[in-house]
Amino acid sequence: MGYYNNKVVWITGASSGIGEALASALSAQGAMLILSSRRASELARVQQACSNPENVKIVTVDLLDTPSLGDKASEAWAAFGRIDIMVHNGGISQRGLVAETSMQVQRTVMEVDYFSYVELTNHLLPRFLQQGRGHFVIISSVMGKIGTPMRSAYAAAKHALHGFFDCLRAEVFDKNIQVTIITPGYVRTNVTMNALKGDGTPVAEVGHNIANGLPADKAAAQILKAVAAGRFEAYVGKNSSEKLALLVNRLAPNLLHKIVRKQVPK
Repeated sequence: MGYYNNKVVWITGASSGIGEALASALSAQGAMLILSSRRASELARVQQACSNPENVKIVTVDLLDTPSLGDKASEAWAAFGRIDIMVHNGGISQRGLVAETSMQVQRTVMEVDYFSYVELTNHLLPRFLQQGRGHFVIISSVMGKIGTPMRSAYAAAKHALHGFFDCLRAEVFDKNIQVTIITPGYVRTNVTMNALKGDGTPVAEVGHNIANGLPADKAAAQILKAVAAGRFEAYVGKNSSEKLALLVNRLAPNLLHKIVRKQVPK
């Protein structure tokens, strides 16, 4: 049987995009799923579209409601009596110049894209340690490695994820607990539709690069391959320029800065 057969996987942000695609792919491979987002009706739609909906449970979660996350982690654990893989995927993006982005937007993006991941991890980690295994999968972004104009809050939160989960990986390497950070490039989702402008209103349109990005089902296939291989970190996408940007950032950051600063809106 395949790697994911009979694995219990909890996915946040499972009502659309990468999360929905992961749910579909994992169900087809025999996984038992816990799907979470704020929208129960959309989660039910995803559940019914899965190959084995009887092995899919729904736990609604609002990642901004920090005090509720401990109870939600307990509810998710109780769904099947264990969790083997936690996929941190829920999140929100941002589009706006630093000078035009409110502190409330900065805090909201950080709360959803970083602190909720830390909160849920802190609730699951003792259980993983007790059962003697576990795998944290973090859906970050290329923005977790580089910084470009109009993405300050989003890039900051994603950069923070890399720091936190790299530290966690080093702490639990001998406890049979794995950490895989996924750095997607442009994937065809609603991420820009739901992104926040500097004043907190949604962008409400699909960006050109997103519209031409990697289909979500293809991204899910790449992610699952990296997780099964136990990769520490893996780029997901189809754009060679994204891979090049990651390489240039590591070897010649000044050159990358000269390139990305041209993207500042006139």
